[in-house]
Amino acid sequence: MSEHHTIARPYAQAVFELARDANDYQSWSQALAWLAALAANSEIRELVQNPRVDRPALIQLIEDICQDKLFPEAKSFLRLIIANDRFFSLPAIATQFETMRAEAEGTIQAELITAQLVTDDQRTKITASLSRRLGREVTLRVTEDAALIGGAVLRAGDMVIDASVKGRLQKLAANLAH
Repeated sequence: MSEHHTIARPYAQAVFELARDANDYQSWSQALAWLAALAANSEIRELVQNPRVDRPALIQLIEDICQDKLFPEAKSFLRLIIANDRFFSLPAIATQFETMRAEAEGTIQAELITAQLVTDDQRTKITASLSRRLGREVTLRVTEDAALIGGAVLRAGDMVIDASVKGRLQKLAANLAH
């Protein structure tokens, strides 16, 4: 897995520079998300790994699947990725691109996993607090997970705050085991 991240870095950087120069992060985000989803598809993975499928036919097949989802530069990028045998690095490329994009735009994606429903007012307060703390505009995605028992887990970039009952119980169990 870490190999894909290492391989992905120069590709993500190149795509980021293209997107920045064209001032069009959104189109590249959508194209990379689409290609990453294709790379995760088991049927497509089998085709890519099959040595009997020649690369031009594979490229044409994937372009046909994508149809209007890819613009000309993204199709060229796809051809380059397949020609260099980097198709399975597409999810890592997409992830790294999004990280670079967020940094350039001064934004960050945050995820709040809660045991209970969060009201709109609570969501607004959490978003504002995170924005002040991180010095960036925060996009907050909230999900519920009853397995947390109570509390919440907050993830934003490398920061993780686990204030869940489940997390505290796991920490307590680990401390007692040692």
